[in-house]
Amino acid sequence: MSFPEGFLWGASTAAHQIEGGNVNSDWWQREWGHLPGAPVEAPSGDAADSYHRYPEDMALLADAGLAAYRFSIEWARIEPERGWFSRAAIDHYRRMVHTARDAGLQPVVTLHHFTNPIWLARDGGWLTDAAVDAFRRYVEAALPVLEDVSLVCTINEPNMVSVLADPDVGFPSIGLPPGVPAVTDRLIAAHRGALDLVRSAGAAAGWSVATQAYQPEPGAEAVAAEYGASREDVFLDAAEGDDWIGVQAYTRTKIGPEGPLPIPEDAERTLTGWEYYPPAVGEGIRHAWQRAKAPVYVTENGIATADDQRRIDYTTGALEAVLSCIADGVDVRGYLHWSALDNYEWGSFRPTFGLIGWDPETFERHPKPSLGWLGRVARANALSPGR
Repeated sequence: MSFPEGFLWGASTAAHQIEGGNVNSDWWQREWGHLPGAPVEAPSGDAADSYHRYPEDMALLADAGLAAYRFSIEWARIEPERGWFSRAAIDHYRRMVHTARDAGLQPVVTLHHFTNPIWLARDGGWLTDAAVDAFRRYVEAALPVLEDVSLVCTINEPNMVSVLADPDVGFPSIGLPPGVPAVTDRLIAAHRGALDLVRSAGAAAGWSVATQAYQPEPGAEAVAAEYGASREDVFLDAAEGDDWIGVQAYTRTKIGPEGPLPIPEDAERTLTGWEYYPPAVGEGIRHAWQRAKAPVYVTENGIATADDQRRIDYTTGALEAVLSCIADGVDVRGYLHWSALDNYEWGSFRPTFGLIGWDPETFERHPKPSLGWLGRVARANALSPGR
């Protein structure tokens, strides 16, 4: 039940989902009806106010026993107007890196986690070729943030970014709509353009893919392969030659002769409506390892639930799947839980993924038992038998 020596244990977040006040991003503008998009239950507002409270958040993770914190830096804060880069925002994220190091946490930095500056969105965003060069200029400007960072994710879940290029698409619970092929090509080009820049800062570069654990019914193998080709495989294949590949897994998708099948009526569901399926992460790891041929980090895995014991149960099952992959020779180097904090789940605060809760009036942090449990697993670098 032991993990390899040096296995990296941590938790993940995304800037827009926890910082608050990200007013220059396209998601903020979409939430308030200023840009086209699916209506949301609630705007992000102050979120968890982690833009100001990140030292406390990092200290809670470190004190529990975790060794890494994955967070994203916000393009819309660093470049709020085209060509103008905020020295103050860059210094803010440099302080976050230094604070993580001082707390004993390895900072894992994501450069793009779904959100874009409003000026880019108004010009067409990833639907235009200009986005590729714009992303490279942003990454180049943000290099000072990466001076003491060893792991960098260029783009979070590019397969979801490609899907969400259609503003009327929300996050699905069953199946994944097709992405926009031209957007997929641009995301791959942007990723490759960022690789050399990130490596020049001394960091290992990769990106993280939302793996879907496609499971074909008998006779539907070809349908599942075709379904996954544009939604997952093209992004994993693009990672060949990268320093690492990130796997982000939550549930599975069963595929029949006509495509994705509905979740069975009697299946347990999470607060996002997804099927409760801890082994999904193992299937994602194996598929990513096979296609990307790069070392694997689990950069997101978790469950939206109000029952923290169920979070522990789910994570136990997921870690058992990770151990099985390692036993079979897959090079898995770390596990970063989603998420460190309850956060803004792209339209609602109701789906609670966090190891840490917080009061919406005072922002007082409330660590959950699952944080202490995961910290003990991390310190032991092992799962206890039967847990």
